[in-house]
Amino acid sequence: MADAPSSPALVGRFVMPWLAEPGTCGTVAVIGMGKIGLPLAAQYAQAGWRVIGVDVLPDVVDTLNSGRVHVTEEPGLAERIAAAHAAGRFEATLSHADAARKADVVVVIVPLMLSDEQQPDYRLIDPASEAVGRGLRPGSLVIYETTLPVGDTRDRFGPLLERASGLAAGDLGHGFLLAFSPERVYSGRVFRDLATYPKLVGGVEEASAERAVAFYRSVLSAEVWRLSSAEAAEFAKLAETTYRDVNIALANEFARYAQRAGVDVAEVIRGANSQPFSHIHQPGIGVGGHCIPVYPHFLISRAPELQIPALARAVNDAQVDRAVAALVRELGSLAGLPVLVLGLTYRENVKELAYSRALTLIERLRSAGAEIAAYDPLLSDEEVERLGISAWPWGQPSTAQAIVTQTGDDRFAELEFAAFPDLRVLYDGRNSLHDVPRPEGVRYLGVGRGDDTGSPAKKRPSSGSG
Repeated sequence: MADAPSSPALVGRFVMPWLAEPGTCGTVAVIGMGKIGLPLAAQYAQAGWRVIGVDVLPDVVDTLNSGRVHVTEEPGLAERIAAAHAAGRFEATLSHADAARKADVVVVIVPLMLSDEQQPDYRLIDPASEAVGRGLRPGSLVIYETTLPVGDTRDRFGPLLERASGLAAGDLGHGFLLAFSPERVYSGRVFRDLATYPKLVGGVEEASAERAVAFYRSVLSAEVWRLSSAEAAEFAKLAETTYRDVNIALANEFARYAQRAGVDVAEVIRGANSQPFSHIHQPGIGVGGHCIPVYPHFLISRAPELQIPALARAVNDAQVDRAVAALVRELGSLAGLPVLVLGLTYRENVKELAYSRALTLIERLRSAGAEIAAYDPLLSDEEVERLGISAWPWGQPSTAQAIVTQTGDDRFAELEFAAFPDLRVLYDGRNSLHDVPRPEGVRYLGVGRGDDTGSPAKKRPSSGSG
């Protein structure tokens, strides 16, 4: 798919203050200069807005104020920030309040993660919001893009901002405006996604919604959809993410049965999806990243009566244990057995370890006594070693008796099996190496894709786990 246009056709006329008149733009503060916040800032600046990026890390602020970026995996980001900085439309600061005081619009994109009890953890976003509140002035618009539990924009952050600012939420004349608009982008393709997917917007009341819609229409070429409330927009993001988690869990369940039935789940899914109402996702060794393993818990935390989302989380989290059990069935005891794990980031082409199933996988393998080495094309040997894992230099001889792929990086298809004279099992956690020729005697264990020995052309049913 070719990249879609990534910015509005017209750059707005800068005004101060910004009153949402068509064809105009003002000043926006973006709170959180991470993998999503920084590309958002670049997008707004390209549309003609003056952007103040806010972060809590001095090194990040210093880097940005020199016109450089600390996020290197996003295509086009460095060039956009350099251009915005050179044009005087982008600066960075450590002060949330100062940025909010200068801005017409404040976009909050600070992470909300999970506590050890699988509940929303507000330790980052609460203090950031309070600091923003201290700089709000009458007429300010605050938009939360951080994915939130339903009701948080109105019931948690509205009162928090009111206390910090002394202003009323949803009061166009004397207070500040408040809306929610979820980010819906993938790292590595943020600009394409911004130009492709409809932007969902919901306000805490009419004026807030109208102002937020006007802002996004001034910075995006994609459609802007106004939903009936902030709660509807919050729920829409949780619904789309939980759907994916449930769908993947269903695919993993199908994979388990396909393994027992002796059929290839990839063939089954391809056949089923030829009917336009079937959209089965792909099975795998587990689900990682900031989104899919996290956001269903935001929904569950507010609606514990929901059964399917919790079951899907349990199914997907159990995939690592099923992989380890499959290795034990095939190899016997893993005590002292050398195992190579390929792929440590949560998915290929994204240098991010958040909720990576590789770390859980390594923990489980070590508990079973295995000796672990690992390789990831996005991490240096030093970065791997800092995780407490022995680094395997690509292409070097190895004594590994089992290889487990945790991401589907294209480079793994170039693996030279001659470097693994003792290899007995390849566990393909993303089903990406099924058609790669293997030496005779090396067992292939895919996720619902059989357990061929030697050439991938040789297939036979198995009762092994997928």
